[in-house]
Amino acid sequence: MARHLKFTPKGGAHPVTGSNPPDDAHHKQTLISLAPLLWPRGRMDLRLRVVLALVALVASKVITVYVPFLYKYAVDALSPAAGSGNVIFVPLALLIAYGAARITMVGFGQMRDAVFAPVGQHAVRELAMRTFRHLHALSLRFHLERRTGGLSRVIERGTKAIDFLLRFSLFNIIPTIIELILVSVIFAYAFNIWYAVVTLVMVVVYISFTFSVTEWRTRFRREMNDLDTDANTKAVDSLLNYETVKYFGNEEHEAKRFDRSMAGYERAAVKTTTSLSWLNFGQAFIFSIGLTLLMIMAARDIASGVMTIGAFVMVNAYLIQLYQPLNMLGTVYREIRQALIDMETMFDLIEVPAEIKDAPDAAPLKAHGGEIVFENVCFNYDPDRKILEDVSFRVPAGHTLAIVGPSGAGKSTISRILFRFYDISSGRVLIDGQDIRDITQTSLRAAIGMVPQDTVLFNDTIRYNIRYGNPQAIDEEVEAAAAHAQIGSFIERLPKGYNTMVGERGLKLSGGEKQRVAIARTILKNPPILLLDEATSALDTHTEKEIQQALKGVSEDRTTLIIAHRLSTVVDADEIIVLEKGRITERGKHDELLARDGRYAAMWNRQREADAAREKLKETENEDDLEPVHMADALKA
Repeated sequence: MARHLKFTPKGGAHPVTGSNPPDDAHHKQTLISLAPLLWPRGRMDLRLRVVLALVALVASKVITVYVPFLYKYAVDALSPAAGSGNVIFVPLALLIAYGAARITMVGFGQMRDAVFAPVGQHAVRELAMRTFRHLHALSLRFHLERRTGGLSRVIERGTKAIDFLLRFSLFNIIPTIIELILVSVIFAYAFNIWYAVVTLVMVVVYISFTFSVTEWRTRFRREMNDLDTDANTKAVDSLLNYETVKYFGNEEHEAKRFDRSMAGYERAAVKTTTSLSWLNFGQAFIFSIGLTLLMIMAARDIASGVMTIGAFVMVNAYLIQLYQPLNMLGTVYREIRQALIDMETMFDLIEVPAEIKDAPDAAPLKAHGGEIVFENVCFNYDPDRKILEDVSFRVPAGHTLAIVGPSGAGKSTISRILFRFYDISSGRVLIDGQDIRDITQTSLRAAIGMVPQDTVLFNDTIRYNIRYGNPQAIDEEVEAAAAHAQIGSFIERLPKGYNTMVGERGLKLSGGEKQRVAIARTILKNPPILLLDEATSALDTHTEKEIQQALKGVSEDRTTLIIAHRLSTVVDADEIIVLEKGRITERGKHDELLARDGRYAAMWNRQREADAAREKLKETENEDDLEPVHMADALKA
């Protein structure tokens, strides 16, 4: 069961996955999940890069810790107590070594980043692909409930977080800890234990303050993310429904909805910025107190002759050198926490269970004709809402069955069950004698061609959209399918021909043109079973007749299931069943059902009257673009 998607900006379930805000246990689990990505199985090249990056890290830190010693020696050599102050006697080798050490330190650091980059990007790619595949494996129920804009933003933030977390946890937090330990040991060894104690106390207070304030600030950042997700969802939803917005003149309404989310984001962003100022001030205050104490201690030791000027400079150099990673610690800790939150949200997405799974022993479908059998099928979305009840029918191989009935009768549910978007509550669905729950979903769907009522195309070329039926098809096969679907001549008249872009969801094409593209890609797929789900119900009469001719050619010698509103499109079906409230109330051929003078006959007569009235209206008003009368009109009788 997919989780309900609900936006809760101040705690509660996540707006996309429905999960609760992550805690420390989740953080640990996330870090554990990352370990295999750092040491990928079967990739010795990447493992070698991890080892080289760690070697470069250690080398860089060793040199970093040694650099202040060279600085100390150079200062002591330049001091009056060391002899002549003439620059000729300055030990140039020390100064050159100091410069070379700093260059080497930076070089190892950059080499570390460059060597590790492929490891991080491979981890990003691996997890992004895993998420993408999992989203396609989730049930139709999940995708009907999801929020597209919020979902895309969760994936975007999650993949970015992986690279950040890997780089900064390995190459910032760990090196800072190593450097702190080494500096404390050097202070205790070179001077006395109190230098190390003051340094450690200062760092512990600094880190404690940084972490506690960052934890406090994290909730503002989480609120920002949630409101950003909500704003993005509203923007995407509004733009996808551009025409609807225009139809109702609701541009201002949409702008206000978007602005409400952005206003909340603005407030959270202001809180984040002001709290950052307090964090930075507190960090500077704590560090300055520690630095001042150590400088006073060093000055006292110089006065007593225990410490040289160079040693004084070395203490200051170590602290200034340590300040840079410490100063970044708040930002890094916050970003790591945020990266963990972003990644956990994406992991929650991966953990949403697939509602429909192949059986462990599922075998590919062995199609030999495409016979369809529904045996006592019952189905409900919710326990208290039955959709299909004891539905049974058989479509012999190569025959055509039509299903008609009012909206909500369960017609489209039958098509979704046949594709196994949902599993039935009881009964069986067989294709060529094989229960669809015992065969692989891939082979099942490969055997069924679909022409839906609302054809949605990819924002790509006409050629790409037709070839989607068989990605391996050559251009000649694509063009032959288009010709068979009676759209080839139209495409060839376009300035860019098959390379014409169709726009998002195919909006640059008319309804009839989109349907023909859908028919062409189904022809290219060449399945033994054809499913027409109200494929012409949204078209005008003239276009409907043309599409019907194309569909007749496609359905020839195929097992065909037609879900229809307009009864004139099903008169040639081998059998027609009338579905009402999830039950079959009538069945037979067209003439048999008319002779029975039941529900089907009433719908047929009402629709003929409506069509006659329509023709009369066209004659008087020359109205060629009226909407067709659907079966819903017939049901008013």
